[in-house]
Amino acid sequence: MKYSVLTFGCRVNQADSLAIEDAFLQRGAVPGPPVDADVVVVNTCSVTASADQGARQAIRRIARSNPRARIVATGCYASRCAGELSALPSVVQVVPNREKDAFGAVLDALIPPDPARYVDGDGPCGSSLRPGAAGRTAFTLRVQTGCDERCAYCIIPSTRGPGRSKALHEVVTDVNRAVAAGYREIAVTGVHLGSWGRDLGGGATLEQLLEVLARWPDDVLFRVSSLEPMDCTDAIVDLVAGSPRLAPHFHLPLQHGSDRMLRAMHRPYTAASYVRLVQRIHQQMPWAAVGTDVIVGFPGELDADMAALREVLRDLPTSHLHVFPYSDRPGTEASRLGGKVDGAVVRARATEIRGLGAAMVRRFRAAQAGSRRRALVVDDGWSAVTDNYLKVRLDRQALRNDWVDVRVDDAADRGPD
Repeated sequence: MKYSVLTFGCRVNQADSLAIEDAFLQRGAVPGPPVDADVVVVNTCSVTASADQGARQAIRRIARSNPRARIVATGCYASRCAGELSALPSVVQVVPNREKDAFGAVLDALIPPDPARYVDGDGPCGSSLRPGAAGRTAFTLRVQTGCDERCAYCIIPSTRGPGRSKALHEVVTDVNRAVAAGYREIAVTGVHLGSWGRDLGGGATLEQLLEVLARWPDDVLFRVSSLEPMDCTDAIVDLVAGSPRLAPHFHLPLQHGSDRMLRAMHRPYTAASYVRLVQRIHQQMPWAAVGTDVIVGFPGELDADMAALREVLRDLPTSHLHVFPYSDRPGTEASRLGGKVDGAVVRARATEIRGLGAAMVRRFRAAQAGSRRRALVVDDGWSAVTDNYLKVRLDRQALRNDWVDVRVDDAADRGPD
């Protein structure tokens, strides 16, 4: 039995896909490309209309190139519009997010049970995963899912449900198993990672979880995934600055530089408070990578709002920028708002802001030129990713998943994909 898992979207989906890969491996299945697989899982995203479209196109492409493949659709699009996906060719089952943790039962229905085929693993969570599974050298660990916030543009609370945290002892167990399986970098992720612990009681906080990871005895690097600005406390910044276990890398979604737009989006901070946070990180760790996200074309966005966004971004000491043209998501508050921005205007604004993002990348890499960083070897052994998230080309081949010390020679080194 050959399988393939195709993943769209965020790191939470990447973590979910690793668990799905593990379920296949434990049943003795063998990974392969979609064109040659018996079962293909498409783990979808639904954050924008283009994400939905990308999933549909991928499913149709797989069905054309491999008509015998049985396709299972899961993820946020599958949770939001199961009927649209089930109507596509070769889709035999649609699995919403709430059923992902029981994906093994789905596979048992597709792969006839055979006890002799099951493989006992000793990887993360007792799995068969190893560095390189799903093409990834680092392990992505989901410690939280769901979201209780109500950003006006976001459909994810309805596709992921309310916030749920993995208990601290479970996180510790998963980390121990990942380290035992050979992983040297672990990305800690969640839908609303900053809310970790709020549902557990006893005053548990993300800061407490990171304190445990900051003192981890093994030689492993923890990369904290996207944090909302209001959740990135001074104590968390201090922890990252003070521990070699925590990567000097933050991802802090700004979403807009106009306070008027932030209020309309229901984002609970101001542009000025965001700038102060990034400046504090930069002053304490000038080598730290700080990525961000912005949305352009939100309903009601005026030229003055775009001017405010440009002003914030122009001098912000960030390292990379993701730009999302606003996309109506049925069921969100924003989809019901007036003042929709013309599509051509949205695209033009996105192109302009991406240009500012490219300048950010160049500025950060130029500032890092000549620095020496620790890096994890990835891909074919000719590339490595530094602790501060620069992807560099090595001058000689090394073993994948090895630590190397690198000198960032010039600003032309390309960032991680």
